[in-house]
Amino acid sequence: MDESVDNLETQSPTTPAVPPEEKVKTFPQTPGVYLMKDNLGRVIYIGKALQLRSRASSYFTSAATVDQRTASLVTEIADIDFIKTESEVDALLLESRLIKDIQPKFNQELKDDKTFPYLQIRINEEFPRVEFTRKPETKGVKLYGPFTSAKKLRGTISVLQKIFKFRTCPLEIEEEDERWKWFRPCLLASIDQCTAPCNLRISKEEYREDIRRLRMFLDGKKVKLLRELKKDMQLASKELKFEKAARIRDEIKALDSLNLRGNLEDHVQPEVFYIDPKKGLRGLKQVFNLDKVPRVIEGVDIAHLQGGETVASLVQFIDGLPFKHGYKRYKIRTVEGVDDFASIREVVGRRLRRLSQEGGAYPDILLIDGGKGQLSAAMEAMRVLEIDPPFTISLAKREEEIFVPGESEPKRLSRHSYALRLLQYVRDESHRFAQSYHHTLRRKATFE
Repeated sequence: MDESVDNLETQSPTTPAVPPEEKVKTFPQTPGVYLMKDNLGRVIYIGKALQLRSRASSYFTSAATVDQRTASLVTEIADIDFIKTESEVDALLLESRLIKDIQPKFNQELKDDKTFPYLQIRINEEFPRVEFTRKPETKGVKLYGPFTSAKKLRGTISVLQKIFKFRTCPLEIEEEDERWKWFRPCLLASIDQCTAPCNLRISKEEYREDIRRLRMFLDGKKVKLLRELKKDMQLASKELKFEKAARIRDEIKALDSLNLRGNLEDHVQPEVFYIDPKKGLRGLKQVFNLDKVPRVIEGVDIAHLQGGETVASLVQFIDGLPFKHGYKRYKIRTVEGVDDFASIREVVGRRLRRLSQEGGAYPDILLIDGGKGQLSAAMEAMRVLEIDPPFTISLAKREEEIFVPGESEPKRLSRHSYALRLLQYVRDESHRFAQSYHHTLRRKATFE
């Protein structure tokens, strides 16, 4: 049984001492799971909440009794209990485990419907990858789910990756293949969110140990895991393995402070709803005759403040999805007045110089918002740095023309092209992010 189930508040299964609509008023405003019961004491619905009292109380409003999604459920609620958890992540995972074990009447659709999201660990790989999937495999994997919210699951994976530093990429890594020693890791290694098995920076045994700890957490054994980690940290310190001890210490701190990490919505990597990311990436490979399907796309845009101050944004997409941790904002330092070309030169130069100095990976595609002039400015920045540039293109808004270095005429793709839609999404997201920075600075200037 899950360690947190001991916190379950119980009442008589047939004659609850307090009506459920009154009972919920005593629930804590903490994360947790609520369990609704019928007049026979059977659990008929399980849900999660960031704030138990607020969420559970919402079922006993006049709106809930007429809402098509909740009306039939509300009429059968005779009692309600809760289980407190330390964080929203714990609540999400506990909800999934309880639904799978109890199979409540009103969660019935989650039992067999494979379109719901799962967290899948490919345990048969040398370096098991962790992934979000709606089509789980039947062999060689460990599944967790189904989950009720795709967004919350994506946010949970992002949070857990910061702690356990597992890989989510589709690479087929073999420890005995020495070619991986020369592979350049993606930026997840640079921001300490992956141990980079793709560069053999971690042994197979150490990596699989991290996955074992992740599985302990997902199985609801957080208390036992923390005890184990503290024991391992003390042993590593005793053996003078200070780097290992420090890493375990950071892992303990991250697990202890999981409840301080805020709402999962802050961590979620949003889905691209109006396009298929994989089709978009395959389309880009075909359209531009790339050697491989691109994985990382970065988009750059410029915005101007009143008074002439200029700012820039850089957004990052991984596997066709926005990767918020890779977003960056810049204040233009070297350009006076409004000069988009010079501003592009500065931003591209600063970005690629830093990647070059830190040994970071260049994006597979660098997308500049603008036309031929903006693209030329970006390429000039790379020539000054004397680097082998990543594949760089620009996308002009008016006619949605794509400019490519060395080609006199722009490419014009079908408006329904998956490749174009993906580029538009990157371009529009970079514009939105630049404008949001613009507005933030403008409000700050007004206040001052």
